[in-house]
Amino acid sequence: MAMKVLMWALLAALFIQILPFGHTHTNPPITQEPVWDSLATSELVHRACYDCHSNRTAWPWYSRVAPTSWLVQRDVNGGRSHLNFTEWDKPQRHAKDIDDEVTKGEMPPWFYLPMHPAARLSPSEKQALIDGAARSLGPQGPQQSLQKASVQPVHR
Repeated sequence: MAMKVLMWALLAALFIQILPFGHTHTNPPITQEPVWDSLATSELVHRACYDCHSNRTAWPWYSRVAPTSWLVQRDVNGGRSHLNFTEWDKPQRHAKDIDDEVTKGEMPPWFYLPMHPAARLSPSEKQALIDGAARSLGPQGPQQSLQKASVQPVHR
């Protein structure tokens, strides 16, 4: 019985490899990137964010093996649609969320880090990324709304 189950599992694993989604990995053209305030900011953003949030994805070997390939493709598609540092000539409505996402530990996501240890940021690197993003891209997160509130005209 166990041999039969193992045989069916092996056949299923082989069969899902022929499904097309998640096997063909492309990196669309780069149209424009932000001007970073420093090389350090650029390196932090590239190290921690670019695999999912750019058209410079480094596709690891497991991104070609289903069903993992499906998850990787979904994550990259989602990351690029939310924020794409290599299509900066298009509106990037989630750029304002960098501070909040990094501060809360939501980016980079926990499940990405075991296979990409270089993306793990120390507390000082997180703060440097947040500060560098704010200097490069403008105010981020809650500070942006505070600044807007502080520059409201006073009517007398």
